[in-house]
Amino acid sequence: MEKTYDPHKIEQHWYKTWEEKGYFAPSGKGQPYCIMIPPPNVTGSLHMGHAFQDTIMDGLIRYHRMRGDNTLWQPGTDHAGIATQMVVERLLEKEDKTRHDLGRQRFIERIWEWKAHSGGTITRQLRRIGASVDWSRERFTMDEGLSRAVREVFVRLYEEGLIYRGKRLVNWDPVLHTAVSDLEVVAEEEKGHLWHMRYPLADGSGHLVVATTRPETMLGDVAVAVHPDDERYRDLIGKTVRLPLADREIPIITDEYVDPEFGTGCVKITPAHDFNDYDVGKRHQLIQVNIMTPDGKISEKADIFVTSPLGPEGEYIQGKKIPSPQVSSDCIPKAYRGLNRFEARQRIVEDLKQQGLLEKIEDHVLKVPRGDRSGAVVEPYLTDQWFVKTKPLAKPAMRAVEEGKIRFIPGNWAKTYFQWLENIEDWCISRQIWWGHRIPAWYDEEGSLYVGHSEAEVRAKYDLGDRSLRQDEDVLDTWFSSALWPFSTLGWPDETPELASFYPTSVLVTGFDIIFFWVARMVMMGLKFMGDVPFRDVYIHGLIRDAHGQKMSKSKGNVLDPIDLIDGITLEDLVEKRTAGLMQPQMAKKIEQQTRQEFPEGIPSYGTDALRFTFAALATTGRDIRFDLGRIEGYRNFCNKLWNAARYVFMNTDGRELIVTDDVVLEYTPVDRWIRSRLQRVIQTAADALEGYRFDLAAAAIYEFLWDEYCDWYLELSKVSLQTGTEAQQCATRRTLIEVLEAFLRLAHPITPFITEEIWQTAAPIADVDGDTIMQQPFPEPDAEALDDAAESEIAWLQAFILGLRRIRGEMNIPPGKSLPVLLQQGMDLDRQRVEAYRAYLERFGRIESIDWLGADQTPPESAIALVGELKILIPMAGLIDKEAELQRLTKEIDKLNKELPRVEGKLNNPKFLERAPDEVVAKERQKLEEMQASLSRLEEQRTRIQAL
Repeated sequence: MEKTYDPHKIEQHWYKTWEEKGYFAPSGKGQPYCIMIPPPNVTGSLHMGHAFQDTIMDGLIRYHRMRGDNTLWQPGTDHAGIATQMVVERLLEKEDKTRHDLGRQRFIERIWEWKAHSGGTITRQLRRIGASVDWSRERFTMDEGLSRAVREVFVRLYEEGLIYRGKRLVNWDPVLHTAVSDLEVVAEEEKGHLWHMRYPLADGSGHLVVATTRPETMLGDVAVAVHPDDERYRDLIGKTVRLPLADREIPIITDEYVDPEFGTGCVKITPAHDFNDYDVGKRHQLIQVNIMTPDGKISEKADIFVTSPLGPEGEYIQGKKIPSPQVSSDCIPKAYRGLNRFEARQRIVEDLKQQGLLEKIEDHVLKVPRGDRSGAVVEPYLTDQWFVKTKPLAKPAMRAVEEGKIRFIPGNWAKTYFQWLENIEDWCISRQIWWGHRIPAWYDEEGSLYVGHSEAEVRAKYDLGDRSLRQDEDVLDTWFSSALWPFSTLGWPDETPELASFYPTSVLVTGFDIIFFWVARMVMMGLKFMGDVPFRDVYIHGLIRDAHGQKMSKSKGNVLDPIDLIDGITLEDLVEKRTAGLMQPQMAKKIEQQTRQEFPEGIPSYGTDALRFTFAALATTGRDIRFDLGRIEGYRNFCNKLWNAARYVFMNTDGRELIVTDDVVLEYTPVDRWIRSRLQRVIQTAADALEGYRFDLAAAAIYEFLWDEYCDWYLELSKVSLQTGTEAQQCATRRTLIEVLEAFLRLAHPITPFITEEIWQTAAPIADVDGDTIMQQPFPEPDAEALDDAAESEIAWLQAFILGLRRIRGEMNIPPGKSLPVLLQQGMDLDRQRVEAYRAYLERFGRIESIDWLGADQTPPESAIALVGELKILIPMAGLIDKEAELQRLTKEIDKLNKELPRVEGKLNNPKFLERAPDEVVAKERQKLEEMQASLSRLEEQRTRIQAL
């Protein structure tokens, strides 16, 4: 082995070897164990969330592969309709072209060309973090097999009446000109205004005041609503007001949606431009007045429809209707036609002022929904779309969890799943873009609709002859194809061997933010088309945030790239990366300063295993996961510790005798038996933790065993038997050194695959283990016969004795190399026996010059004391320390803390600081105070002891 651990020299070599030799493919033996990778966008690159999630999945796959299971980790990427189309359109812009210049067919060909040359970034990065997916089975949501599955599902759902086309309110991106899902809308708080507008009563008896954050939508108002129990407006219900500027009458209605405590208790109702108003409109069968064009401008003519409470058929309930005036489609005042919505807002506000109809303007902080791709403010927009009726599909999906067919880990996420499904709305599955699965529907010249797998099938099925047909222009929402992922990737609708073996899959690993968008939809589709759940377990992990608990985002300048953590990055390159693409120079300057302050020397190279170990250690059951570079630094040190430990073991075992002659039996010392026993316990702890998806507990157990027990204690204690033991003892210790190391490598392999493979290649021959790769070795099983309570008790006593001496040295500031006279008092016969049995260890590792026993009645000299059970360890202080110098040192430190304490206490007693400072800053100050108080108490205790000497 190299003297120094260098992850770059081993990581890519081993991954290439594993992949070339086909180690990632299912073995065909054992129980099936399958994980479907959440398909990353083909346009994407690896971010911290991906790296964290994929580390967890790879850990599970490697663990079950070593358990002998027939493992499949199914890889693939998502075609990412909107994102991919935007990437290629930007490339066309550089050629002064648009997709319309190319036409649909040629534009789609350009996207495929882009994918072939540039769409593999994230798959290359997955290899960098050691993802042992079966690349031979890689799928793409637009490949022919998955496209066939998509068409099959669409046609079946349509024929069962579960897919329909209707006019509904959707999230509309006026820049991209398409409907977008809620997940593609980012709502963040922004400063805005609340405009209070007067709506005159039609009978001239006064006016109502309504407040809105979007004055431009008033042109589409069809009612003013008040709460039915609001006494202020009881006499006005059923009357009408004149809509300012548009000069038409609209009714005053009652609805429990209205909050009488907010504003004036009067709410303008605009069903075509607000989701809550849309629901109010359905309840009251109000008309919908759509005043906008697809690009967010005020229309020349309004689109007017009836709001139906009964769904796509356009029916509505019989009985009393709220009177609404008939509205002409040219009801929009000419002054506003053609203006974009924000220009129209300014002009409308000015006109209201001039007419005395604007009562006041208030500053108001509101959540503004923006498209995550375009950055444009998303508009609730009334348009024809395709929908899936979800309520019939949701009921079986809820039953599957209620009956235990699917288990959420942690279990509390089942409540979130139920809440979403209980309140589920029909799913808008159409998008107005070109890249994606085109909807398999055709229209004839009369507008009749035909659905089928292909145009040829439609013509044959409906006997259309040579009638002119045009295919629907829309494509399906990306989430539609990804909802089929667990079975479409395995070959459905064909009955393939893979489908029979691996469906249902074993576990889905995902974040809580897509439980509804992906998890619930996969459950619905799996039950509908496979007759069984798509996975048995759903492991919900938290979301990676920065060290202060903030969401990582480019605008905040706090994004960490996992590849930069693996390879390292200079400060200048990091600054350039973080400020690239930022439009505002002021923001770029701020992020540059922030980055230079946080990373004055850039980010060093930590290697993949250190990053993976960090992720595993952070995989708690919490919702948010704070990533601190201090943690990865610590786990890089862990890798170094393992590397150096292995080198020590090999120096003492490679080429040395690990067996003795036939007439000599191996003689394991209590120290050997202790580490073998501790190994069995850590194997059981880690296995239980991995089975329970507690990677944090597994990582903690692995870390503590290697660092605290194997390295800090066993390797040191083993030197006694190696240097002074009999031949039988030396051989036994060598065997223990290599066998424990080899088992530990297998134990740690699922979390740290590269370093364990590299070391195992040397360790295996020495330990007489056959095999080409650690990946195919069995995960260690605990051996009950190797458990040794007696040895553990013995070594625990030895550790307590030595630690007691070290504590005295530290507290009394005694140089670590100075030999100590030790007096012992009290204790039991067992303590006397142990002192004699472990005298060599005590003298060597306790730096003891002599050990003497005092009688129970003897008065010891002034001494520092440590206790091991009832045994007193006394270190006479005479001649060991300079009492006056030590008292001066302690007094100086105590005085310094006493000066600093009031400042920190004052901060925490200041209400303004507590109110204004971020929570993480307050928490850090409180922790600082606690540490200072603990240090002060400890120093004062030491001073008191020394004064008593």
